[in-house]
Amino acid sequence: MKTSTQLNIALVDDHNLFRKGLIKLIMLGDVANKYNILFEAENGLDLKEKMKQPPFPDIILMDIDMPDGDGFEAVEWLQRTHADIKVLVITMMELENSILRMLRLGVKGYLSKDIEVEDMHMALEALANNGFYYSDVVTGVLNEHLANPNKKSATIRLSENEREFLKLAATELTYQQIADKMHLSVKTIDGYREDLFKRLNVKTRVTLALWAVREGIAG
Repeated sequence: MKTSTQLNIALVDDHNLFRKGLIKLIMLGDVANKYNILFEAENGLDLKEKMKQPPFPDIILMDIDMPDGDGFEAVEWLQRTHADIKVLVITMMELENSILRMLRLGVKGYLSKDIEVEDMHMALEALANNGFYYSDVVTGVLNEHLANPNKKSATIRLSENEREFLKLAATELTYQQIADKMHLSVKTIDGYREDLFKRLNVKTRVTLALWAVREGIAG
């Protein structure tokens, strides 16, 4: 039974044996009993069936290559219907296009299937605290993508307020909290965000924050 302080975890993967292996990894390192396995699903279609009524998961561990609703389709559906649920991709697919597509969809983590107990728990801890967790391969792909000179991102001119916004956007603060901290309206903060999305050619807060880190604006 789930306690009030536990986080609900769901697993979406078409290989039953791998799902059981992930559950074992989670349970092995969960000495504080932080996580409750809510359900398992075989694919995106099965996920939709199991999400027809609450309780809903806080974090979903998601494969990509699955029949009857792959990971891309499942994450797109989650963004439309349950945008507050955090997604940790765990897959063998490490092609640049797959990684970038998932990052654009706003997934909070991306790992290879050859993970260890420590990787699993560092990733879950990061997502539970509104952070991000990416493998070295994913970080490398993202850095290379952001360094593409066609984006002209490295030469962008920023105002002091925009730099402060970027620094705060790379933290766990909500946009409302950022507005309060900068003594600005939420509408103004939304304006900074949308303008920077266009100028940097990014679509999510994740890629915006990672750009800020890469440029030395945020730590």
